[in-house]
Amino acid sequence: MSRLGSLIRDVPDFPKKGIVFKDITPLLADPAGFMQAVDLIATRYRDDTIDLVVGVESRGFIFGAAVAARLGAGFIPIRKPGKLPSKTQRIEYELEYGRDALEIHLDAIKPNQRVLMVDDLLATGGTMKACCDLVRQLGGEIVAIAFLIELAFLPGRKKLGKYEVFSVLTYG
Repeated sequence: MSRLGSLIRDVPDFPKKGIVFKDITPLLADPAGFMQAVDLIATRYRDDTIDLVVGVESRGFIFGAAVAARLGAGFIPIRKPGKLPSKTQRIEYELEYGRDALEIHLDAIKPNQRVLMVDDLLATGGTMKACCDLVRQLGGEIVAIAFLIELAFLPGRKKLGKYEVFSVLTYG
């Protein structure tokens, strides 16, 4: 894990003063590191009969699609409004300073399909909770939620309390 951690770059004061951004681009540029991160997630869930992996826009697409390929599962994107070409289910949710919305295709998930949720970072948990709500509205069964990075000093895990949460790297 220390090798993976060394591939995450801290960028102070981005996107605003006081925030230390966890930049994953060095990890993505390192083939062995990227595959190790993907394998750590995929290996954990290889015996759980995952039908679909859902990735959250946008960095969740990178990890989610790779994990889906390793598991032999389908991949479903959750996107910002107006980005999906067919009929969608939409959810609005609270941010720290306002509201946002996400969408998924109405026909993306069939009832009782087993779903692994994947994103790059768990912070406050609001976005992932909204994504889980979308998946459940379509009848999906959420097996677990996996992240590359978890900021443990923020309340994300608590907000996702009813789900199994796995993080490859934890800070704080």
